[in-house]
Amino acid sequence: MLCLEACLAGLAVVLHFGITAEYGDVTETAFHDWMLGFTAGIGGIALVVVGIAAVATMEVASRLWVRLTAVAIPMLMVLGMLAVTPAALKNKLEVQYDATPRCTSEEDIGPGPGSRAARESQQAFESIDHVGYFGRGGGSGVGGCDRSFLLPGDVDEVMRHYRAALPAAGWRVVEDKTAYLRAERADMAFEVTVCSHGGVVWAGKVGDRGRARCDLTN
Repeated sequence: MLCLEACLAGLAVVLHFGITAEYGDVTETAFHDWMLGFTAGIGGIALVVVGIAAVATMEVASRLWVRLTAVAIPMLMVLGMLAVTPAALKNKLEVQYDATPRCTSEEDIGPGPGSRAARESQQAFESIDHVGYFGRGGGSGVGGCDRSFLLPGDVDEVMRHYRAALPAAGWRVVEDKTAYLRAERADMAFEVTVCSHGGVVWAGKVGDRGRARCDLTN
């Protein structure tokens, strides 16, 4: 019974890691996602199941150390879930997000205007040092390329970063507002808009106004 209880607790920790790595909220603290595991994840169910196993073990056990271990296992399970939550969130960022916006893929080798524009946008993005974690969804085509990003922590860091990074990369800032910035270099333009927990970047031709809007992050 003690081994069964320990196995159930270990399985719960592994499942919590997997679910958090897939669906966790990287813009919140690890403690928030740990608590979320008990309200919307498997944490609550696991605690009930392991708790039942602990009570059953205590009922049949005659040795004191077995009883104490049976009581300790649910508590260790809860602490184990808390311990693996930061690693699960880090895993999600590494697997599901990029450090640089990606407008092209290895399969995107066509000669068409959309593919050519996407490659130009990609080159523009790669000329700049970025901040945040970029999602892989967004618009990409003849009108340029936009990608949303997440930034756990202070979003004010976004504007401070690009105000310094763009001129350092040879871009000329032509419009600078509290939550919006546009820069140009040769025939390319770059825009960034700060939103809640992150923002949106866009790169395209100078003649376009871009699509760096916060509603793209929804």
